Amino acid sequence: NRLAHLLADEGLARGDRVGICLPRCLETAIAVHGILKAGGAFVPIDPHTPAAGIRQLLRDCDIRHLITQPSLSATLRVVLREPVPLRCVLCAALDGVECRAWSDLEQYDPGSAPVRRILADDLAYIMYSSGSTGRPKGIMHTHRSGLAYAELSVDTYAVTAADRIGNHSPLHFDMSTFGYFSSFAAGATTVIIPEAHTKLAASLAELIAAERLTIWYSVPLALVQLLQRGVLADRDLGALRWVLFGGEPFPPDHLETLMRRLPTARFSNVYGPAEVNQCTYYHLPPLDDPCCEAATGRPVPIGRLWDEAEGLVVDEADRLVGDGETGELLVRSATMMQGYWARPCLLYTSPS
Repeated sequence: NRLAHLLADEGLARGDRVGICLPRCLETAIAVHGILKAGGAFVPIDPHTPAAGIRQLLRDCDIRHLITQPSLSATLRVVLREPVPLRCVLCAALDGVECRAWSDLEQYDPGSAPVRRILADDLAYIMYSSGSTGRPKGIMHTHRSGLAYAELSVDTYAVTAADRIGNHSPLHFDMSTFGYFSSFAAGATTVIIPEAHTKLAASLAELIAAERLTIWYSVPLALVQLLQRGVLADRDLGALRWVLFGGEPFPPDHLETLMRRLPTARFSNVYGPAEVNQCTYYHLPPLDDPCCEAATGRPVPIGRLWDEAEGLVVDEADRLVGDGETGELLVRSATMMQGYWARPCLLYTSPS
């Protein structure tokens, strides 16, 4: 609430983009929800991005407000060597822009947020693609699509207030929305995994045990590293009840070994590009089930469409393919993006 008031005092209008350039820290959660309460749209910025990349993103998204931390001041000074739209920066001392300190929040009322009329289709956040196929694209999500994702994932994975969720992904990865949206919607606890722990599997396993995490969500690579170097046999991970993975195929042999290491946990493959957050899920059967892919060495499927989504598989001429034939998956979902920022030509609209 205090952050929302500060942003409002700094001229933030509904729909204005606010950059979040932070490492994994508690302030990230405050930034996300403070911006939303102020009516703005948050834009995650990878703090490891070179100055030129940050500058390009600030310009592309017309970001005038930025939340960061003092450790990133040197990088941001390089960013500001060329013109950018920044007008106000929270938590870094920089020349040429107004700088506010985190302590400035103390002057605002923590009991209420600024009065803002926020509608379901108003912009909530923009997640930029990696740009591996060219210029990065800003994927626009609304309050409607973000809330739909939170509610659907809470229902699909039975998240409750008793859960403790391990948030392994940084904010600029779409997987992080599970820890920042779904967990909040259920009243659960989110444990933000510190950067150092993501690089040391044994330390990460120790953290999972110490924090008594009940739900884990990450790319398979993180779980494979945990399996190979986390000394799982020496850890008590019995609190884990559900392991979610997505973003890449999980090698069945590694998956089988991990499932044997965590016999009380359920495993699910999560699928969906950032444009829809998620659209399908597949709950793996137990290892003793003859249909279990992990036990038979077969690839894990992406599963079925979840509620409030429908899909078609079509050929190159947009004709429906037959059973067992290969085609392109088309998805319509309540969690679907509004479009690509400043690139309306890339958004297909059906003539019907």
